[in-house]
Amino acid sequence: MRANHETNESVRVERLLDAQAKAAQLFAQVDRAQILRPGVSDTAASDAVRDLAAAGFGVQRHWHKRIVRSGPNTLRPYQEDAPDRIMTEDDIVFADFGPVFAGWEADFGRTWVIGQDPTKLRLRDDLEQIFRAGRRFFDSTPELTAADMYAQIVRLSGERGWRFGNYHCGHVVGEFPHENFQGDKVHSLITAGNHAPLRGKDPSDRTAHWILEVHLVDEARSFGGFYEELLTI
Repeated sequence: MRANHETNESVRVERLLDAQAKAAQLFAQVDRAQILRPGVSDTAASDAVRDLAAAGFGVQRHWHKRIVRSGPNTLRPYQEDAPDRIMTEDDIVFADFGPVFAGWEADFGRTWVIGQDPTKLRLRDDLEQIFRAGRRFFDSTPELTAADMYAQIVRLSGERGWRFGNYHCGHVVGEFPHENFQGDKVHSLITAGNHAPLRGKDPSDRTAHWILEVHLVDEARSFGGFYEELLTI
């Protein structure tokens, strides 16, 4: 029984990593197709990414709402809806997609800068740096709780001069649909109210795998950015 569990878990890890690799390939195609450009609306860009995922990867479902946000809309966290907006010549845009590849969830977010604004470019680059620092913190802290990770990401964001833009910085991910897990939703989030260890079980009593999200905002300049991918594998 133990060996079978380990085999099943190795398959879960392999398929989650494969789903993320496909999401990264999809976003690379978004770059090549120049979908995010001046004159395109957030909604039209989201639809174009959806169509690209369907045509190139056979994606028929997304486990959460598809998000492309530009300009002031990038201040808004996932759970808030944003009005449609046309991208400009000097803009910042992020995309957050949850495509389902062969029954396995990916959750992938990246930020693009249109133009050469140095502050927007710095924010874009800081997103990945904070993500990498968060991952090092996870790797070096065996007993790390979700609340501790959230506090660390908020602290790292402030050290670089940004405000963290959401009440959580990640969530459980797995077989589609992971949101059907039983139990209190807070236990599926990396947030201040979740004091459970990240190295533990998810609400379905399997090894928990987590997405880490970094949402930075500059309220004075009315823009933000977003970066996410797997944290724990």
